[in-house]
Amino acid sequence: MSEPVRGPRDTSVTTVRRAVVVGAGLAGLLAAAALREHAEVTVVERDALPEGPEPRKGVPQARHAHLLWSGGARAMEELLPGVTEAWLAAGARRIPLPTGLVSLSAQGWVRRWPEMEFMIACSRDLLESVVRARLLAGPGVTVLDRTEILGLDGDASRVSGVRVRPAEGEERVLAADLVVDASGRGSRGTAWLDTLGVAPAPMEEVDSGLVYASRIFRAPEGTEEYPVVNVQPDAAQPVPGRSATLVPVEDGRWLVTLSGTRGGQPTADAERFEEFARNVRHPVVGELISRAEPLTDVVLTRSTINRRRFFEKVSGWPDGFAAIGDSVATYNPIYGHGMSVAAQGALALRERVAAHGLAAPGLARRIQKAVAVPVNLAWELATGADIRYPEAIGKRPNAMQKLFGRYVERLIKTALGRPLVFKAYLGVITLSEPVGALVRPEVVLAVLRGPVKTPPAEPPLTDRERETVLGGSPS
Repeated sequence: MSEPVRGPRDTSVTTVRRAVVVGAGLAGLLAAAALREHAEVTVVERDALPEGPEPRKGVPQARHAHLLWSGGARAMEELLPGVTEAWLAAGARRIPLPTGLVSLSAQGWVRRWPEMEFMIACSRDLLESVVRARLLAGPGVTVLDRTEILGLDGDASRVSGVRVRPAEGEERVLAADLVVDASGRGSRGTAWLDTLGVAPAPMEEVDSGLVYASRIFRAPEGTEEYPVVNVQPDAAQPVPGRSATLVPVEDGRWLVTLSGTRGGQPTADAERFEEFARNVRHPVVGELISRAEPLTDVVLTRSTINRRRFFEKVSGWPDGFAAIGDSVATYNPIYGHGMSVAAQGALALRERVAAHGLAAPGLARRIQKAVAVPVNLAWELATGADIRYPEAIGKRPNAMQKLFGRYVERLIKTALGRPLVFKAYLGVITLSEPVGALVRPEVVLAVLRGPVKTPPAEPPLTDRERETVLGGSPS
């Protein structure tokens, strides 16, 4: 795109406020959707944006499996009404949970009870392209791609815009009442704020040494309604955590992602991909892909550190600047929380702007505190498990966190045999419920009593699912 991309403009409304969103990834598009009723929004993106569901340089992680949990999907639907139907029309699938899930948890195989939550399954490229098209079909948003952000305009008390340089053009300033940093894992937001004299935000990191390897396969015929198949690691065991996940995506394909923590990482060697999948806690994913045709080479990613910046704790936070999505926190992708947290952060952004007005003093600080709420839950879920793997680097859990961790272990074990407990657990994992759902009286009582059924001994594939791919009885 050599020209700005614009949605239709409602000329009957005069908008005097302006907002700039840095980054046209998923978080940036959702932030623009959150702001467009309150301002003229300009989204600035360094990459050249594709017309459809195609990969781009700035999102290398898009080639791995992405899970959009129901908590995130509902937030996106609220920001962009009709987006769920548009995903499904483009080839995505709505998978009921746990009905459409064959998953080995740390405590055993998950039963496929009737729907409690859901997920959207498709490639990240399709997911983002539909959101982008939906956003630009409405009014209020301009996208400037192939444009570099040089820094912020303003001072330590207030950010008043951004300095940009288009690929073909001269440096200029985009004035704004609010600048939102949604530029992701590689955000330079902290450096920009440092230049203005803003105090640095506290930061935490938990590094399990995780490596991801992904490959796309042609799904066997007859698997159009195949479940997501997932073998999770067990953080309680003193061995590297290894996982294998098979996600059915658009165009009759399976996207398979393997992962391993320090000492047990996968490689980019295509000849060893199936072998790794067979040597996680159960070989089912390896068995399934042995009957499928590989369509791509193996893609490897190493930058999977959990990193969080506590912007909400900075005293003297400047007006006119906020950060959301991966610019605030990044997580081990195995938990699938990044996109859902970004969506809920964008929803919190919209709520605060609607309540206080775009130019209200202290708005940016209120936004940052609101964004921290969904971040808190995803951060505790990811780091609480990752820090337990051998050679993990980061802050160790305190006594209270260890106690709660033991409670959650018993809760998961109980959940595999009690639907009431599993529903509460799944609500938290999908970011549909607050963590407090795990300690509701009826849940605590059930956890104390323990499970009433033992988990299935083998992957709970139906006879048809097993025969379609494996052609026989359980191995």
